[in-house]
Amino acid sequence: MSTPILLAFAMLLDAALGEPDWLWSRVRHPAVLMGDAVRILDKRLNTGTNRRLKGVATAVVLSLSALFLGWTLSFLGPIAEILICAILLAQRSLVQHVQDVADTLRLSLPEGRAMLARIVSRDTSHMDQGQIARSAIESASENLSDGVVAPAFWFLIGGLPGLLFYKAINTADSMIGYRNETYLEFGWASARLDDLLNFIPARLTGIMIVLLSNTWSKWIEIIEDAQRHISPNAGWPEAAMARALDVALAGPRSYHGEIRHLAWVNENARQDIGPREIERAIGMLWQVWALSLGLVMLWLALSHFI
Repeated sequence: MSTPILLAFAMLLDAALGEPDWLWSRVRHPAVLMGDAVRILDKRLNTGTNRRLKGVATAVVLSLSALFLGWTLSFLGPIAEILICAILLAQRSLVQHVQDVADTLRLSLPEGRAMLARIVSRDTSHMDQGQIARSAIESASENLSDGVVAPAFWFLIGGLPGLLFYKAINTADSMIGYRNETYLEFGWASARLDDLLNFIPARLTGIMIVLLSNTWSKWIEIIEDAQRHISPNAGWPEAAMARALDVALAGPRSYHGEIRHLAWVNENARQDIGPREIERAIGMLWQVWALSLGLVMLWLALSHFI
């Protein structure tokens, strides 16, 4: 069975079932196991001198282990490949988490803040409605890229080895890729490799959002905002989503009690937004998912003629 067919079935399975609580409350999710591996390497290697070199070794160990594991698992057959791929895609769970923010925000600000805190690392305790909605949309945009489009892209390119390689490095970046005293050196290699692996998927996600929202006239502005963004990749889907919804995103936010004055995305658009705009973003998540599935099927059709 060809890789595009496997990916198409995996995307459909993930969209239909997501991540059932009854399963992951009984067994450990593969992403959690990857996190355990990163945590062990962090504890054992992130000490003393030569932390950057040790961080490079960590990235190499994670990469080679993921590639070998993916290659081994691929011998289990197409059903296993579909199941593993579906587990490591995040469309349905992303939609549910973002929808939960919209639902609780309709009830009260405290409940909206509490739900948002489950999906973002910034401080949420003093956010108003607009800040909560903007943060939820930013998270939706970024995770659409690195939780859906990028895993699908690397599975399509490299099968299970490519998918596990991407997920291992993406998990490492989320845990040790911080620019602080503890991880600036040790997490450098994982962060740079994650930037490289997300380079094409992030821009592809932005292009799909622009195509679906017919905002090509804003393309130069999207590029400019993406280049000003603190992340070399997250700015692309965020800037495209901001124009699709005609809202302002990013801007100043608080981390651990410290205000960081980050650049605005689509600064002159509406900032006072709420649950309705969050749900419009969710609609775009499904549109991008559908277009991605269509592109996978197009790849399959073209492969028969090449």
